[in-house]
Amino acid sequence: KVQQEEYQFSTQWRLQLGYVQPYHRTQDTAALYMHGIRLGATVDFLLPQSFSLQTGALLSFSYGVNNQHWGISTQEDAQVNILQHNLLQLQLTIPIRAYYNIKVWKDLNAFLYAGPQLNIGLTHYDILKPHVATSTLQWMEHDRYVTKQLYRTNIQFGLGGGLEWQRYRIQGGYDFGLNNILRTSALAAQKINEWSWYVVFSYQL
Repeated sequence: KVQQEEYQFSTQWRLQLGYVQPYHRTQDTAALYMHGIRLGATVDFLLPQSFSLQTGALLSFSYGVNNQHWGISTQEDAQVNILQHNLLQLQLTIPIRAYYNIKVWKDLNAFLYAGPQLNIGLTHYDILKPHVATSTLQWMEHDRYVTKQLYRTNIQFGLGGGLEWQRYRIQGGYDFGLNNILRTSALAAQKINEWSWYVVFSYQL
């Protein structure tokens, strides 16, 4: 008889760094895309039958530009009457993921994951640069969390996977925003959901 290895509880710690693209989805306007980097540390709690649970703390810094047309612009002045919003966003992400690992060949493994994550907004600066010929608007900046335009808490549900070789991992995934993050709305039905996708490399300590 072949004896199965007895399960022993253990943990794996990893550092990760990669690219993240959060974007705001609304009903009445085009999606606002941002580009950024994500870095942080995670810990995996190894479970029987090739399963594991992962959590950690990840920091994301993202940047995006949104051009807003001011008033009624004709074809001639459309390039002049623009309010340019330069957005800087800093978020803390706490994932809770269930992983399933699949042995491919020798030290090469594949894995799939699913689970929620909590995004906590730290800063969301809107730096406004007017390009308006007929207005007295001046350059200004404000934090959209402090001015209560956006909620800081964003709950997402993610799906993804990747490859692992020895101590190295590459993984990607998609996170779907579940709650409305728009706090101050001009219309009762208006809302914003923040979705994102990412690709990261990680190293097991």
